[in-house]
Amino acid sequence: MALTRRQFLTLMGGSAGAAVLFQACGLPEQELLIDSPPAMPEDLVSGIDNWYATTNQQGGSSEGIVVRVMEGRAKKVEGNPNHPLNLGGHSALSEAALQGLYHPDRISAPQVRTGPRGSGEYREISWEDAIARLSLRLGELDSSNENNKAVFVSNPTGGHSGLVLEKFTDSLGSRHLSYEALETNVLRTALKAVFGTDSIPEFDIDNADLVLSFGADFLSSWVSPTRYARGYGEFRQGNEHRGRLIHVDSRFSMTAANADQWVHVNPGTEGLLAMSIMQVLSSSHSNAVFGDLDADGVLDSYSPANVANEVGVSVDTINQIAEDFSHSEHPIALGGGSAGAHTNGTQNLKAIYSLNHVASNLGKKGGVLLNPRSPIDGVGAAPPSNSFSEFHRLAEEMKAGNISVLMVKDADLYYGMTDTVDMKVALDSVPLIVSFGGMMDDTTSVADLILPQHHFLEDWGTDVPLAGPGYQMIGFQQPVVRPFFEHRGSNLGTKGFADILMATAQVMGKDLGLDGETFKEVIKNDAERLYELDRGGIVANSFEGFWNGVLQRGGWWDTSYKIDNVPEVNRLDGVASPEFGGLEQEFYIQPFISTLGDGSAASLPWLQAMPDAISTATWQTWVEINHKVAEKKGISEGDVLEIRPANGRTIKALAMPNPAVPPDTIGIPIGQGHRDGGRYSAGRGANILSVLDSKLDSENGSLAWAATRANVTTTGEWIRVPKFENTVPEFPRDEHQDIIQITSGDNH
Repeated sequence: MALTRRQFLTLMGGSAGAAVLFQACGLPEQELLIDSPPAMPEDLVSGIDNWYATTNQQGGSSEGIVVRVMEGRAKKVEGNPNHPLNLGGHSALSEAALQGLYHPDRISAPQVRTGPRGSGEYREISWEDAIARLSLRLGELDSSNENNKAVFVSNPTGGHSGLVLEKFTDSLGSRHLSYEALETNVLRTALKAVFGTDSIPEFDIDNADLVLSFGADFLSSWVSPTRYARGYGEFRQGNEHRGRLIHVDSRFSMTAANADQWVHVNPGTEGLLAMSIMQVLSSSHSNAVFGDLDADGVLDSYSPANVANEVGVSVDTINQIAEDFSHSEHPIALGGGSAGAHTNGTQNLKAIYSLNHVASNLGKKGGVLLNPRSPIDGVGAAPPSNSFSEFHRLAEEMKAGNISVLMVKDADLYYGMTDTVDMKVALDSVPLIVSFGGMMDDTTSVADLILPQHHFLEDWGTDVPLAGPGYQMIGFQQPVVRPFFEHRGSNLGTKGFADILMATAQVMGKDLGLDGETFKEVIKNDAERLYELDRGGIVANSFEGFWNGVLQRGGWWDTSYKIDNVPEVNRLDGVASPEFGGLEQEFYIQPFISTLGDGSAASLPWLQAMPDAISTATWQTWVEINHKVAEKKGISEGDVLEIRPANGRTIKALAMPNPAVPPDTIGIPIGQGHRDGGRYSAGRGANILSVLDSKLDSENGSLAWAATRANVTTTGEWIRVPKFENTVPEFPRDEHQDIIQITSGDNH
């Protein structure tokens, strides 16, 4: 059925609505229609502020936040003290959300390309025109024609947005691929094998007395650092005794810096160390679990004497870690990050997480708590992302002319894919690229049609967290401010992503089978199903009272709905040795996440200016290099270095000598080197992801992003490294004492 203009504009305006005030306890008494004109007259300023609860899903982790709003303008973000995951804490990314909301480079209306692709030449069009162009092109596709396909690529999307996206792509007969620059596929594959679930369990760090961490920088960047940092505080000082942290890593990370013991291992050998620890425990401690876990006798070949040299850790140290683990009342083992970023990454993580079966800590205090299914059927956590090898195949299809329309949401393929895949060439082979980006990231800047989505603080949504609290929950996201570009009229400005898809489907005559005409209605109708469950922490006499309570609290959860059954123990597999690209090269490249995440936060100046936790560097790409190696090569801080892997691709970055860096390793932060992204990120630094070798995980085809080696040469240039202090020497020097002590079999 054709839509009238009035129906279309009503549908596209469906995301605007009242916001519910946040209160410390009890149900809210009122809803307020948040409104603020672009130019606030001084005589309208009341000085009265309100707080609204919502959910932040930026960067792949979930946080409940409350936002201070005055005269319709968002002023400050704080953590939601009610939210189970962060209990009042919040990340720098949440704090910087205000800069994303009021960013001067936000796209304020639909745009169509007028110049050559990548030239940045666009003109504004109306939403009616934009939806008509998209629906017309999609309607021309024939899904049975191999050379006439549509593909939708998004970031991992769950909750109701994921539901709408899935139904939209199904209605078109098109593919939906989920993209992450740094995949969680390896982690989720390992968790599925060990625990029978591909969601990430709750690691009860709060109540553990020993945390044995392998490569997972959980205090800085891994999975849910706000949640883990809060738990770490309890772990250190909230119980009868101080918990002990042993961190196994090939790089000196934030978590390593906070550990009681940093155990340096050779890159990619974390799983071998985990197997050796289990071998010690199986030979010296009676544990019924080993009957199932090691029924094939796999552990026999992983004795400390057999693996110590390859791992780079002494026999005595391996034995001591095993002893500490076995004598703890509530030990927990977790792994991720670089430990899962090698050709043997899945095998590494399987071995690491199997230590929890040895500790028999599943479902117990201080252990691993599995997460139950979503309370709403069809609305769950984001599904696993597609692997690097699948995107490699997609690039080949593009270059062959088999993809006619590529739709992209929050997935910067142009930036995140290694240059060995030729994704930039592949994108140029697609006749129509449609972006839903609200900022000109690298991929959006080569799009033909841009349909800008709302900022999350302007939009509705729900969140079933991938790493939940160990019981059933769903977070709710409400618009805490009116859309910033609303003053431009209903046919310009930005729109909610799900509402854009729903409007496109209606124009095309597609029935998505959703319970509601707008995205807000879909969410609200499913919230009524929660109300009918008659359980959880919100008690109300009517659905309207329940709805207000959910929004005021920031979500719904039922602490009594948990998983009690313990999964079966799967047999151990062996762990192969890691493989590297460019074995003749001098250094292992250790990419790491600093303040900019995977690069998607590079447009936010607060995060650009936030000092890295270890080096205090800001605004640039730097190279962590061992200070003695640097002295031998004549390298000083600020020297511009050329990083050259064996694949011939190069980047340049600034030298940052550091005594904690192993001699055979260089660390390079991810996040800089964008061709676009606004005035704060374009043309700044270098993109380490672009030069990595396309080495793959042997089990699931994910990119082994820590499996590249490179040579380092000086260019003769020098640039002062922008960093927090800038007047302190590179590091204190003491000729008679080692600066950093690490546990290793090597003399680093």
